[in-house]
Amino acid sequence: MNDQLTQSFIYEEEAEKASYAYLMTTLIVIFGLPMPIINVIGSVFFYLANRKKTYFVRFHCLQSMLSQLCIVPINSIALTWTLGIAFGDWTINNYYVGYIITILAFNILEFVASIYAAVQVRKRNDIRFWLFGPLTEMIYKPEKTQELYA
Repeated sequence: MNDQLTQSFIYEEEAEKASYAYLMTTLIVIFGLPMPIINVIGSVFFYLANRKKTYFVRFHCLQSMLSQLCIVPINSIALTWTLGIAFGDWTINNYYVGYIITILAFNILEFVASIYAAVQVRKRNDIRFWLFGPLTEMIYKPEKTQELYA
């Protein structure tokens, strides 16, 4: 009976840490919005801090980091283009407006997906993003299925 209580506590703690991997990236987006690389740096540090944890926590930290790595290049292009318009001799054109609208849609989608993943992981549901889930599984192959939540 005591082992079940300990297992429940450990599992609750691991679900909480895995959930923080997604919540941390959303908070960094809010505070570090002008600098896209800040999100990746925060994700990398969080991943490195939790790389010795269970497969469940490592998986979600890495999946969160990979999703941030995908967003950084397109956000960096938008930032460079905007700075070129603000401080350089570039002009606003239809391509810029279309790109900014597309980037805003991607960022909103990623923000909503991160919040959803954080809530679901906190409820102990294993969430796999469409592209990043299989990629993360290729990087981390659990030796035993019991390792998934142990």
